[in-house]
Amino acid sequence: MNQRKIISSPRVEIKKSQIPKAGRGVFARELIRKNEIIEECPVLVVPRKDYSILKKTILHDYYFMWGKVTCGICLGFGSMYNHSYKPNATYKKDIRKHIIRFVAISDIKKGEEITVNYNYGDPNIKKTLWIKDIKA
Repeated sequence: MNQRKIISSPRVEIKKSQIPKAGRGVFARELIRKNEIIEECPVLVVPRKDYSILKKTILHDYYFMWGKVTCGICLGFGSMYNHSYKPNATYKKDIRKHIIRFVAISDIKKGEEITVNYNYGDPNIKKTLWIKDIKA
């Protein structure tokens, strides 16, 4: 893993989400323009032998698939972005560097909640999610 400096983003904060049943969410502290990086988060890769155990915990709804056989826990605010089928951001995994970048796919106003599509970050996929409380 590349051991480089990662700085948490001053561009975002956690507040109560307006999305029903979502709890907390990530919000813009300033205007974020389309294609700008919102946050770059380090990832704690779960050893393959622990993956089946983790699937049975509350973390099941918060981890990201990491390769084909395990998952990763996204640190920073990475696991706190809420889902939307009409997101204003996406995420891009860098498997080699163990990071996930959250990137704006439209301008995001100060105070606006930042959302991603949990279907691999692809804003066009409308597939039903594994999280029962989220509807298409």
